[in-house]
Order: sequence, then C-alpha cells, then structure tokens
Amino acid sequence: MALIITLLILGAILLFLETLLPGLIAGIIGFICLIAAVFLAYRDFGFQTGNIIMAIVLVGLVSGVFIWLRFFPDSRLARKFVSEGSVGELGVEKTELLNGTGVALTQLRPSGVAKIKGQRVDVVTEGGLIERGAAVKVVAVEGSRIVVREV
Repeated sequence: MALIITLLILGAILLFLETLLPGLIAGIIGFICLIAAVFLAYRDFGFQTGNIIMAIVLVGLVSGVFIWLRFFPDSRLARKFVSEGSVGELGVEKTELLNGTGVALTQLRPSGVAKIKGQRVDVVTEGGLIERGAAVKVVAVEGSRIVVREV
C-alpha cells in the first residue's frame, strides 16, 4: 500500500511541476505514476480498492485542474509567467507623414525609398513607376505601408 500512496503523491507533484517546467517530461512521468498506482491497486487489492483509487485519481485530477484554472492566473507566481505586453500593436504607423511631400531617393517601381518631411522612409507607389529625384506626395498610410503619388 505504501508504494501506491508514494506513486499517487509523486504523480501529483510531477503533474504540478509540469505547469512550471517546459517539455512534458514531468507531466508524462506523473501521469504514468498515477496509472501505475491504479494498476497496482487493482492487482494487489482487488476490484473495490482499485475503483476507490481510480476515483481518488479522477477527482484529484479534475479538482486540481479546476483549482489551478481558478486561482493560478491571479497569483503572484502567475505574474512571473504571464506577459502583460499587448499583442499586435507595433507602433510603426507614421500618420504624421500623411499629405507630406518629399523626393524619391531611389526609383520607385513600385516600392523604394523616399525622403518625406526630412525622414528617409520605405514607400510604395499607387502602381506606376516614379523616377529617382521626382517629387512625391503621401496619399495614404496603412500600418507600416506608406503610399505615394508623383506630384
């Protein structure tokens, strides 16, 4: 019986550690320990004791997951693992360049480099070719994409 209890405790500890350690190794070994404990209970103590041990394992797993999902996200430990940064906002939109004028530093076919309001920026034309040195005007800013037209 000591081996079964040891396997149950070891399995629970390893499953908990899996949430903190990457790689699935601790979780797989912990799950194998729980299965081995249930198997040994059936083999050594019969059907009734095996069912009791299996019920303990299932209730423990379900309640452990519930408690973990309920309390972990708000804990001090979670703050070390959860990023507070925003996703998707790159901060590259240059709306101050809209309607600005400048000069094409390279041939724009349809993309290239222009100097607009004193800034060297990558630009795209509305579709046509613009020669180097031509005057250009920003007609749209779509995220990091700056669209120009020849003046």
